[in-house]
Amino acid sequence: MKLAKLFSFISLGCLTAIAFLGCSTLSDNPKSINPGLLEPQATLKFSDVPVPVGLKSLPQESYSFESSGVRVGVLKYQGKANADQVINFYKEQMAMYNWNLVNIVEYGQRLINFERENETCIITLEPKGNNITLTISLGPKSQNLVKRSKPPVK
Repeated sequence: MKLAKLFSFISLGCLTAIAFLGCSTLSDNPKSINPGLLEPQATLKFSDVPVPVGLKSLPQESYSFESSGVRVGVLKYQGKANADQVINFYKEQMAMYNWNLVNIVEYGQRLINFERENETCIITLEPKGNNITLTISLGPKSQNLVKRSKPPVK
């Protein structure tokens, strides 16, 4: 009988210690310090275009191609997220990968345009109730082909 009480007491003590240790690690999580902070996913289709954690890939609606340094892709993701937080995520994260913000267009949907040397990236956010659909469009910059007109005939 005494052995059973001793075992119960030790078990209860171990469970309590585990619970306190588990709770103490929560404060190291950046989201608990700033709950509005989104983190990038660990696995990315394009290593220099982040995607917030929590959005799921829609492979049936996505494609990508890469050859000889040229990259083209339309990648779609869906999930629960706040559009303003996603906008802030891309403003912050894309700068880390040397993307320059060109503009943000808001009209129900939200478009964020980025560019760098030879590429453009357009992030589109479409709110659908509590969910958003995120579309990443990546491709080469169009070449500035200036056509020179012939002088007028006199």
